[in-house]
Amino acid sequence: MMKFRWSLAPPQPLLAGQLAAQFKIPPLLAQCLLNRGFSEPSAIENFLSPRLKNLADPFLLPNMAAAVGRLLRAREQNESLIIFGDYDVDGVTSTALLVEVLRPLGWKVDFYLPNRMDEGYGLSADGVENCLKKFSAAESSGATRPVKLLLAVDCGSTAVETISLLRSRGVEVIVLDHHQVSSPAPEAVALVNPQLQRAAGVPPAGPAPMTGQDCRQDAGSTFTELCSVGLAFKLAHALVKRGREIGLPGAAEFDLRPLLDLVALGTIADLVPLTGENRILISAGLQRLNTTQRPGLIALKQVAQCPPTLGAYEIGFQLAPRLNAAGRLETAEDSLRLLFARDLAEAMPLAQNLDSRNRERQKLERGIVEEVIGAVQAKFDPQTDFVIVEGRLLWHIGVVGIVASRVLQQFYRPTIILGGEGDEWRGSGRSIAGFDLAAALRECDDLLVRHGGHAMAAGLSVQPDKIDLLRQRLNELARRALKPEDLQPPLRLDAEVGLDEMTLESLGELARLKPTGQGNPPVQFCARSVTHQRPLQRMGREKQHVKLWVTDGAVTHEAVWWNGGDKSLPVGKFDLAFAPQVNEFNGRTSVQLKVLDWQPS
Repeated sequence: MMKFRWSLAPPQPLLAGQLAAQFKIPPLLAQCLLNRGFSEPSAIENFLSPRLKNLADPFLLPNMAAAVGRLLRAREQNESLIIFGDYDVDGVTSTALLVEVLRPLGWKVDFYLPNRMDEGYGLSADGVENCLKKFSAAESSGATRPVKLLLAVDCGSTAVETISLLRSRGVEVIVLDHHQVSSPAPEAVALVNPQLQRAAGVPPAGPAPMTGQDCRQDAGSTFTELCSVGLAFKLAHALVKRGREIGLPGAAEFDLRPLLDLVALGTIADLVPLTGENRILISAGLQRLNTTQRPGLIALKQVAQCPPTLGAYEIGFQLAPRLNAAGRLETAEDSLRLLFARDLAEAMPLAQNLDSRNRERQKLERGIVEEVIGAVQAKFDPQTDFVIVEGRLLWHIGVVGIVASRVLQQFYRPTIILGGEGDEWRGSGRSIAGFDLAAALRECDDLLVRHGGHAMAAGLSVQPDKIDLLRQRLNELARRALKPEDLQPPLRLDAEVGLDEMTLESLGELARLKPTGQGNPPVQFCARSVTHQRPLQRMGREKQHVKLWVTDGAVTHEAVWWNGGDKSLPVGKFDLAFAPQVNEFNGRTSVQLKVLDWQPS
């Protein structure tokens, strides 16, 4: 049986032909745009040519005016402001960006990042208590004034009790966040969160129906898929804009564009849709990142051995894991210090340390993945096991989310991995289309200490003796919600093509869809009735990769199946699903097909 369920987008030759003529683009590119929900000329124009000038007015975001007003009052009254961030790349880049805007413009600002192991996620009671203690100690030494304002970034949208406690102690809170908002919402002085627009019925922007979302932009609405570093940039934009209107010293000449390297980093790392305003921000941000003068990022690119030109892939798989590693294992302060580093002498040891911690994280992760896969394979029944739940004493809670993702890739089942010690273990879950994990955990509320998240990812705490009951309950829920075909991963294909259509010129045109990622997937095609032009060749130290030469009788292309060595290999006439790519080797440039799957013709 083939691994994937092929899902071929319906061809629309008439409409694709009209768009191709109007925009002077190949019909294949026009079809790919249609597949991503773009049929309106203005939307296509904005997508193919993303420009900063097309960003919406930041004051269209919920409660932005209130946040800006309170921040300006804090500056005017010389109040101390604390930015309370988060330990992932989005939280760290958001914190860095705001500090780099607020300090030069005259705010007395400091920052605090919680410790994942001791304080947990978000605006927790322990995190806030430790934060206030730290700055109260500084205050008693005469270094600062009492903290009256806290800006929670990338967290806080559900922190009802913590924010209420802070108010009772005379500390006001601004929340700048993109996660789901609790009901009732916390009583922040300003809650800047695009989810409030979605709750009010404003549709999210950025077409991506191929991912199951309807993301068309309505006139007058603002983009609801920003992550926290995108929101931080919008807040900075709003402050500078208002500052210019009121004559704030430094606002007139303040240039926000050098901060776009941080925006690209956080946005790609946080896996939000790379459409709408995110596409504008990361397109400009990648240009900045590739010419960045920021010593910390220069050092990080060197230790990660990045190619000269970075794309979304290099950020997601080379830079982001290293910046995330410190926060996964302990505290993210080294990641923040790296972004603030003034020269390479200061930055390089920090980058090397993050690289070392990332290797430590990978080793931890690999060990747990092997344990989980071994345990599951020993008892797995594909007919009845619809959800995987595994936990073990002392599994590191900083990597359980990544492990859940790896296990899901292997078995294509909703997966929860738990670890920790004592009488309360913490875990992280990842889901598949058709199974709302957060809703399922609400159905298990009586078995859990706490839980939260969204349809595709969630976190939870549970007593170890309840894990078997949790697995049983979740499987009952999944068997009611999922059909057998839902447990076969879909393979999204843009079009059926002839091998002669895969030229360097056509790949150059298709590159206009980049940067690709969440919400804007890379192009994937299928070719029918191809054969081997010559015997395939195994590659790699363990012969784990396979190189093929496929032909339709007229054109032959080299194809590579990474980690295909242990899979069933094509024979006779077969249909090939692939992603086209440009291969550069020994000074020669050619088209290469990255094999995704095959089936008999």
